[in-house]
Amino acid sequence: MSSRTRVFADTVYDYLLAHSLREHPEQIALRAATRPHPLGRMQISPEQGQFMQLLVKLIGARRCIEVGTFTGYSALTVALALPEDGKILACDISDEYTSAGKPFWQRAGVADKIELVIAPAAATLDARLAAGEAGHYDFAFIDADKAAYDGYYERCLALLRQGGLIGFDNTLWGGSVAGPPSEDEDTRALQALNDKLHADERIDMAMLPIGDGLTLAHKR
Repeated sequence: MSSRTRVFADTVYDYLLAHSLREHPEQIALRAATRPHPLGRMQISPEQGQFMQLLVKLIGARRCIEVGTFTGYSALTVALALPEDGKILACDISDEYTSAGKPFWQRAGVADKIELVIAPAAATLDARLAAGEAGHYDFAFIDADKAAYDGYYERCLALLRQGGLIGFDNTLWGGSVAGPPSEDEDTRALQALNDKLHADERIDMAMLPIGDGLTLAHKR
């Protein structure tokens, strides 16, 4: 029993992974392929991905949004949790990084569930709103440029149905958000977002110490 979240030793973390993860072989392979990438740290942790899969299944998600795809592990992970008619709109600006994930999506049999749009995410989301898709999505995951999180949040909240769920990655930002107001733009943006989400009456929310901090917002 514990009255607070513990910080576990590596041996306990390894035990957690060994007794929790049920990854598809292509998830394992894509994580391994991304690990040596100079920006490999941007990939979500596997236990976070599995938690997101469970959430997607629990809410019966069919239409999802991802802002920030990188090499495609999180898109693959969510796509694997979707039903046959499920789709995920994956927004990114790098054809180079996202192309790395496409063979893994194909081999996992979910490439047709992932609609990858290479363009600024704000423009992509605005286009979906202009097309009358407000309230048509079930789940969104935001993991891109931190200074733009608030704008992505507002767009995704409009696109989500009532009862839909948004996940925000990196909301603990290595612990720096707990410090004084920062001169770093990303840290300031996350501090402001965390304050906003905590006070936002449009949602129910919880900030969880998974990965680098995962905040969930449930649209009322």
